Amino acid sequence: MPDLRYGRGTVTLDIPPSLSWDSLSYPASLMEASPRLSLERIRQALASPLGSRVLRDIAQGHERAIILISDGTRPCPNRLMLPLLLQELNDAGITDEQVDIVVALGAHRRHTPKELVELAGEEIAARVRIHNHSSDSEDCRYVGTTKLGTPVEINRLVADATLRIATGSIQPHALAGVSGGAKALVPGVASWRTIEHNHGLSLKYPGQAGEADTPLYADMVEAQSFTPLHFVLNVLLNHDNEVLEALAGDLAETHHRGALLAAQYFLLPVHPLYDIIVVSAGGAPRDLQLYQALKPLRNAAAFTRPGGKVLLVAECREMLGSGVLQDWLETMTDLQRSTAALKQHFVLGAHKLLHVEEVLKRVEVHLYSSLAPHWVDLLGFSPVHDPSEWVQSVTQQRDVSLAIIPFGSLTFPAPP
Repeated sequence: MPDLRYGRGTVTLDIPPSLSWDSLSYPASLMEASPRLSLERIRQALASPLGSRVLRDIAQGHERAIILISDGTRPCPNRLMLPLLLQELNDAGITDEQVDIVVALGAHRRHTPKELVELAGEEIAARVRIHNHSSDSEDCRYVGTTKLGTPVEINRLVADATLRIATGSIQPHALAGVSGGAKALVPGVASWRTIEHNHGLSLKYPGQAGEADTPLYADMVEAQSFTPLHFVLNVLLNHDNEVLEALAGDLAETHHRGALLAAQYFLLPVHPLYDIIVVSAGGAPRDLQLYQALKPLRNAAAFTRPGGKVLLVAECREMLGSGVLQDWLETMTDLQRSTAALKQHFVLGAHKLLHVEEVLKRVEVHLYSSLAPHWVDLLGFSPVHDPSEWVQSVTQQRDVSLAIIPFGSLTFPAPP
C-alpha cells in the first residue's frame, strides 16, 4: 500500500492485493541523501566553480551585491546556500549591509514577513535585508529588448546592483526546457510585461521538458545579457529536497552541466502506456497550488494511453494560485473558447488553461484535493473523495494496467 505525499502529510492508497501495478519514478539510488551531504556538495561547488573564479575573488571591489533566491513554491535549500554565499562575500570585504536578498517571485504572490524569514532562516533574516520582487513595471527598469521582441524590465534593486548572484534548482521544465540558470532573472525578477512576452513565445516555440536549448530559454539568457548574472549556484534535488548535485560558477557552464544531469536523473521512457495512473505532485511545496500541480498532471498524462484515466493527488492548500487564472476560469463561456482566445493572445496566468486543455484532450482527469468543488467542475475534472475507493472502482475490468507516480514533479516523459 503506497503512501502518497499530500500537502504536509500523506495519503495511503489501498490497492487490492490481486491487482498488479508499476511504480514510475526516478532511480532509487538517488532517493537517499542527507543534510550533511547536501551542505558538503554546496561547499564543494563553491570551492571549484565551473568556468569561473571563486565568488570571493569575483566580489572584490563591488559595493552592492544582490542574491536572488527561489520563492516558497519552489523547493530550494536557501538556508544552506545563503550562509555560505554570505561568507564568500564577507571574505571579499563586502559587509552584510552591502547585501540584499530578493525573492524571485516572477508573477507569483508576494510573501509575508514570516514567510521571508522561513525562506532564508532566522540567522540570515537578522543579518541581511530580504525583499519581495514586484512585477509592476514601475518597480522595474527597462534594460533592452531581445531579438524575439521581449521588452526586458528588471527589478530596479537588481538592475542597479554591481554584483548579481543567482540561486535555484535545476530540473526538466515544460516551457523553458530546463529550470534554473537564467530563470532566476527572467521570469524571477522581471516585470509582468517581460514575463508574459517571454512565456508567450511558447505558442510559437513549444518546449520539451529536458531540452536545454529552447528558444524560450535562449530568450531568457539574452535578457540577462543586459543585466548579467555574475555568479550562479544551482542544485539538483531529490523528493526530500536533499542535494544530489550542486553546480556553481558561470551561467552557461553550470546550466549546461545541470541540464545533462537533470535529463539523466528525471526523464523516463513513456512506453508502455498505462490505462490508469495515480500521480502525487510530491507534497508541499509542490502541491501548494493548482498552478504548480498542473505540471505533474501533464507529466502523468504523457504516460497514460489516450482515453485513459489520471488521478492527481494534490492538496492545493493555496487553491488555484493565480487570480488571473481564477478570473478566466469563473467567467469564461467554456474552456474551448478561452483556449482559442489564448492561442491568439497569450495571457500570463490564464495560459494554464492551455495546459488543462492539452491534458483533457488525451485523458480523463480526476482530482483529490481541497479545491472548491465548483473549480474542479469548471476545469473539466472529476472530484474524488477517497483515492482508494476510486482505484478499486476503476480497476474492476480485467487486464487494466495501473501505475503509481509518487513524485510527479520529478518524473518527466523522455522525448520520443
